[in-house]
Amino acid sequence: MHPTPIKVAASAALCFTAAQPVFSAPLSEIGPGEGVVDIVAWPGYIERGETDPNFNWVSDFEKATGCQVRIKTAGTSDEMVALMNEGGFDLVTASGDASLRLIAGKRVQEINTDLVPSWNTIDERLQDAPWHTVDGRHYGVPYQWGSNVLMYNTEVFKEAPASWNVVFEEMTLPDGNANKGRVQAFDGPIYIADAALYLMHHQPDLGIKDPYELTEDQYQAALNLLRGQREIVNRYWHDPFIQIDDFTNEGVVASSAWPFQVNLLRGKDQPISSVVPVEGATGWADTTMMHADAPHPNCAYLWLEHSINPKLQGDLAAWFGSVPVVLSACKGNALLGDEGCDTNGLGNFERISFWRTPVTKCASQEQCVPYYRWVTDYIAVLGGR
Repeated sequence: MHPTPIKVAASAALCFTAAQPVFSAPLSEIGPGEGVVDIVAWPGYIERGETDPNFNWVSDFEKATGCQVRIKTAGTSDEMVALMNEGGFDLVTASGDASLRLIAGKRVQEINTDLVPSWNTIDERLQDAPWHTVDGRHYGVPYQWGSNVLMYNTEVFKEAPASWNVVFEEMTLPDGNANKGRVQAFDGPIYIADAALYLMHHQPDLGIKDPYELTEDQYQAALNLLRGQREIVNRYWHDPFIQIDDFTNEGVVASSAWPFQVNLLRGKDQPISSVVPVEGATGWADTTMMHADAPHPNCAYLWLEHSINPKLQGDLAAWFGSVPVVLSACKGNALLGDEGCDTNGLGNFERISFWRTPVTKCASQEQCVPYYRWVTDYIAVLGGR
């Protein structure tokens, strides 16, 4: 994040409170489990050992509670919001560009943290984070966080790229070949913030103070950068497994990515590494949130507590390349290793601009371009307009 990230983001959160609806009181006690819990999650976030038997934090939960975990994966925050609007789910692992929308839209309910006994073990920087806390009320339990890294092919880049320019500007790469058709970008409107973050560093005269709070002129500059990028992009990705195949078989050599893809590719002995370049990076701090009409609230609360146990937190961080929200998970985990949290970017917290829903009433500018514009304009960019 940038200089005082929590305070800046808090102001954005407060933009929703004026019209904040009254929610019913959260559950006061946990009753018998309903036998099932339905979770909308990012790919790779909830594993039962089917991909790799070493990574399974579902089976023990099901045996202990009798609550069967049913998972619906979603590749973007917009897809998660759409699924929660449809209903029928109990929980969602929402990033910051979805969480405030879900709160403002009455799609999620306040969490009674007294029913999550391990709440106080959560990293203090995240307990009251503004992407899940409104007017002092918590609407979720932090799950994991990390950065959108620059993933690159080490046979093309003998040294780590210093800048995001390798995916934003047409150029010749160190192997002597052009980057056109060999780079990718994220298929989601929130990627406009990546362009804004790049411009913050390279065009300071634009006066961008926060990549999620853009005036019309700043916003148009970001769109123009993305229109130029459109000419060199091989694919706009949102499915991590398709991106893995593109790096393995389709000649893609650089892209924004999650550490999840980096880990899987390196596990397959591919020449892949990643870096947070000089401009910093966007990132995600994800929160497990409960639907306002969760059909299985007792099992949902049992999962919320399970989700922050140190074993799960460490295993998930090892699998996804993320950072635990429970810092005790950083030591003594056989899969993560005692250096795993540092490797996954624990020290980068202040360099990450965490995903957040852009709103009109913003803290750093008099007025900012709201998210619905980001959605329609990014679709136009992808369409070559």
